[in-house]
Amino acid sequence: MTDNKHVGEGRLAGKVAVVFGAGCVGPGWGNGRAISVRFAQEGARVVAVDKRPESLPETLELAGAFRANIETRICDVEDSAQVAHLVDMVVQRHRRIDILVNNVGGPIPGGATSLSEADWQRQLSLNLTSVFTTCQHILPIMESQGAGAVVNVSSTSAIRWTGAPQVGYAAAKAGVTQFGRVVGVEYAKKGVRINTVLPGQLHTPLVDAFLAGQQSAGDIEVLLERRRRRIPLPLSGDGRDTANAVLFLASDEARFITGTELVVDGGMSARCD
Repeated sequence: MTDNKHVGEGRLAGKVAVVFGAGCVGPGWGNGRAISVRFAQEGARVVAVDKRPESLPETLELAGAFRANIETRICDVEDSAQVAHLVDMVVQRHRRIDILVNNVGGPIPGGATSLSEADWQRQLSLNLTSVFTTCQHILPIMESQGAGAVVNVSSTSAIRWTGAPQVGYAAAKAGVTQFGRVVGVEYAKKGVRINTVLPGQLHTPLVDAFLAGQQSAGDIEVLLERRRRRIPLPLSGDGRDTANAVLFLASDEARFITGTELVVDGGMSARCD
């Protein structure tokens, strides 16, 4: 991911963006890492947030010449007090928040009878309640500004079967999608746009770190080939594809778009076979 712009120029120049889930479980282009770097390249002041300190240095490294546009912060998005403290720090430092990206989440395998009740609650907390929590703290700031853009990262698991039973994840991500529609309408007259990106079966570090073990006995190539067969386009996407979609929805180019979704899956969800 390269860019010829100078620091301070670009489609998000002068905007302050908070990206939750800006680290990654391993090396490479995870969604949040790619979003943070892409925003920095486009001139935003990025507050890159993750609960794992070890996940953030590579985000800065991949930003290259634009790393000065990124500051990293540690916060557990499932802890409302931590989120409130972080938001206060950002407002004290930057005086505003223009963009919020919610990219926290992850699946636990299990169907309607095999997933434990505890894991069901964990999935709702991580994937859905976290979005509610950050919006509770940041939407009032955007409302007071009369402007803002929220982009929530859901999943194609919210709208279709994706090859493995993960009912908690699917239900939570479907909730994220509907949350964006309802809150998008609620906040439209207040100048705040809320949209949702639904990534499909991309090759991100999560695949190597967890999903191969869950779905293909640890064989990454078997899982990747299975996924490739579902995708009409003749290539595999990664976190950079998600980042470009999020960038568009966060930018003023999407000024007339709110309460809707953008699917990034290479055409997979259009198939009926």
